[in-house]
Order: sequence, then structure tokens, then C-alpha cells
Amino acid sequence: MSLFANQPSSVPVPPIPASSAAASRAALTGDDVRRAVALAGRIRARFAHTLVGQEALRESLIVTMTAGGHILIESVPGLAKTTAAQTLATSVSGTFKRVQCTPDLMPSDLVGTQVFDFATQKFATQIGPIHANFVLLDEINRSNAKTQSAMLEAMAEGATTIGGERIPLPRPFMVIATQNPIEEEGTYNLPEAQMDRFTMKAVMTYPSAEEEAGVLRLLTERGSDTADMDALDQERISVRDVEFLRAAARRVHVSEAIMGYAVDLAATTRGAGTHPLQGLSSLVRLGASPRASIALVRVGQAGALLAGRDYVVPEDLKRYAHEVLRHRIMLTFEAMADGVTADQVIDDVVRTVPVP
Repeated sequence: MSLFANQPSSVPVPPIPASSAAASRAALTGDDVRRAVALAGRIRARFAHTLVGQEALRESLIVTMTAGGHILIESVPGLAKTTAAQTLATSVSGTFKRVQCTPDLMPSDLVGTQVFDFATQKFATQIGPIHANFVLLDEINRSNAKTQSAMLEAMAEGATTIGGERIPLPRPFMVIATQNPIEEEGTYNLPEAQMDRFTMKAVMTYPSAEEEAGVLRLLTERGSDTADMDALDQERISVRDVEFLRAAARRVHVSEAIMGYAVDLAATTRGAGTHPLQGLSSLVRLGASPRASIALVRVGQAGALLAGRDYVVPEDLKRYAHEVLRHRIMLTFEAMADGVTADQVIDDVVRTVPVP
């Protein structure tokens, strides 16, 4: 059911000029696309050994990695958030670190610090766990504001600062964060600027009865409640493979019509766009930033590549619109009191904005 009345077309979205740099890039070959699909298939096969169901989360994780972004996973306890994150992170033969966030976690515990070496009478830099290809920040909303700012710098700049020295993070670099939405004690809500740095926000739901029974069968067959990631080494891909996926995704063709569609989706959440929604201001106090339209295009390119295409179609953007936009839309207090969710607003935005 729509939250808004239908509105006539009003403010046109200006065409986006074609980039000369994009035009000069080499087009993807059929071999490139087939290689990308095969690599994604190997990662999916690894998930089959560790996770039952949750196909949407699996695809969101793989697409986010291919798009070169970061992902936030939210769900109540016990839905295998950490297992899903570990499965993706350990599917690549790069470095992986897990950080269990707590209120007393300090920035130096995350990024590193300088330690005085009495032998040399000099300070030596000791890097922290954030300096890894894949970093799992478990229960990120339990970390304090100071530590969250260090995370923000790492995610935004691809580097950290220790003792005035700027240290670049390894490439590829990806943050997979989890949070529990139902616990209030000892938690710190992520600020809007931090949330906006995540390319996607995935929300896990309870499994069906069949899927839950499948979980029990999986645990019974392997005789352990935790997956042995080392036993799945034969299905890993290399760091170079991830770099290939990311470079290939950037070469997927995006037409001006698709770029205009991404802009229109994001602009509509701000009360603009070609088909503005009446009464939006009473529900949304802050719409999606231009970073949302960038994320839509990047995710669309990654989704198209993994689907075996070298061009983006509107369905690539629509498929991940909720994951890209839900954490970038701030609802009013009135909307929250009435039980309106960001996903409901996005449903109406996707339904209203015309597909090119």
C-alpha cells in the first residue's frame, strides 16, 4: 500500500554528460565476464557449506565486495550475521581480522599505536587490526564515538593516522560491520555520516521452518556448531581476483538513462525528482545524499557483471535499492511513531519513479 498520493511529473532531471574518460576505457570482453561469473560461483559454493538460506544477504555481500564498498548487516541475535561475514572474508586468500566492539574499545586498539623500543631508543609503529583486507567489526554500535571516528577515517580515506604518520590500508579493503537493533544498553547509535559510508545495509530476517530445519541438518552432519573455514581453502579466490572483479565492474557500461534513473531515485527521497511524492516532508527529515546515487550505479555495475552482462539495466538498481537507500533516509519522529519504515518509503519511491 502506498504512503503517498500519485503526483504528476514536475521537475525534470537534467541529462548527465558522458564522461570522456569512461568512453576511452576498454570494453569488457566475453572472457572477462565469464571469469567474473566463475569467481562469484566459487564464493557462492563456499556459502553453501556455512549458511542455509539467506540468499539475499549472500548476494549483497558479494556485490558489495565487487563494487568496492562496505556493508552493514543488521538483525536480531542468532541469525548468523557473523558467520556470513566470516564466510565472505575468508573466501579470499587475503588478510582477515575480527574486532569485537565494546564500549571501552579505543581508537588505538583498532588502528594501532606507537610503542617505545628501549633497544633502539625510538618509537616503533605497531599497526592495529584495521590494517587487513577484510575487517569484521562485530556489534559496531557498541563502540564509542571516538572509536567510530577512527573507523570512519579508515572507511572514507583508505588510510589511518598513527603518531602523525599516515599509513595506507591494504588493497582490497572492505569493512563488514554487524549490529543488533534491539539492545539499547551499552550501545552508541552510528552517526549519519558513518552510516552514509556504508554502501549497503542488509537486514536479516528469521528463516523459514524449512531453512531452520536445514540449519539443524547442517550442524548435525558436520558435528560442530561452527564452520571450519580452513577446510574450505580449495574454494578460495585470490586478492588479485578481487582486484580483477572490482576493475571489471567499473568497466560495465552505464547508459545516461540509467544514470538519470539513479539520480531520480535518490532525488525523490529528498522531495525532488521527476515525480515528487506528496507529504514526503512529514515522513522524511533527511533524504539520501548524492553518495546514494553513486552507490546505486556502482552496485548496479557489480550486479550486472555477476549476472553475466557487460551493461546495467534498471532491474540491477531496483534489486538493491532498499539496501542502498534504507540507511540513508532519516524518518521524522511522527513517521516512527506511526510505525512507518524506511523500506516502505523506498517501496513508494521505486514504484513512482518511471523506469527508463
